Amino acid sequence: MSYLVFVTLLWAFSFSLIGVYLAGSVDSYFSVFTRVALAALLFAPLLRWRQPPRLAAGLMACGALQLGIMYLFYYQSFLLLTVPEVLIFTVLTPVYVTLVYDLLHRRFRPGYLFTAVLAVVGALVIRFDGLTNDYLLGFAVVQGANLCFALGQVGYKVLQERYPSAEPQHKRFGYFYLGALLVVTPAWLGLGGDNYPATSLQWSILLWLGLGASGLGYFLWNKGATLVNAGALAIMNNALVPAGLLVNLLIWNREADLLRLTLGGSIILASLWLNEAWIKVSKPAQSE
Repeated sequence: MSYLVFVTLLWAFSFSLIGVYLAGSVDSYFSVFTRVALAALLFAPLLRWRQPPRLAAGLMACGALQLGIMYLFYYQSFLLLTVPEVLIFTVLTPVYVTLVYDLLHRRFRPGYLFTAVLAVVGALVIRFDGLTNDYLLGFAVVQGANLCFALGQVGYKVLQERYPSAEPQHKRFGYFYLGALLVVTPAWLGLGGDNYPATSLQWSILLWLGLGASGLGYFLWNKGATLVNAGALAIMNNALVPAGLLVNLLIWNREADLLRLTLGGSIILASLWLNEAWIKVSKPAQSE
């Protein structure tokens, strides 16, 4: 759990750094490519190439989903939504984590569908008199990012369960970033624009996001995911929301509509509470 707590604090500033300094100013595809490339370079010297082929392929698939495709969704969402909205809409990630974990273990708990619908209601409340195509599209884009993030971390957890090894995880984790590179490189080359960082601050933020938030952060997060059960992992996914909101509202977004954020956020948090209650009720019937 300590790994997950540390990364939560590490990532708390990332949302605002992207939304305030990069979104709309620096091409999102270039930002994504740079982050993943820096993270891959950080772990390349540590990678032990001789791994079971299925494990290597699985790690690359996890990286492609959790980091590659997720980032492509995630950066686009900042062009459609405010930082607080992006943060609040990530609250559905725990529902996806538990659903995906159940799916991989061939079980299904329908209560999660109700909690997901309730969370959607909360999202609509935040902008109930200002729904626009961009807002609705932004909500859908964030859910794409949430689902990819859940698929990647749960997939990594399951892989470690199926391929136990005394070898340190950092000797395998380079494959994770290689998988992400296979997604973001052609996306940047084919869809990227020419809006590159124009200031030393923007370059510094990209450097930090690549080496710190992506490189160190994703490794520690996924390692932590292997050390806790799926319920605890789902809960920690939502610890990012209050941490990121606190940073954004106190430093960068003091004029946000706190009433709507509070009301809609409360409904979404209620959905999370029901989600966790469902986990506790159904726990005797499952084994993790």
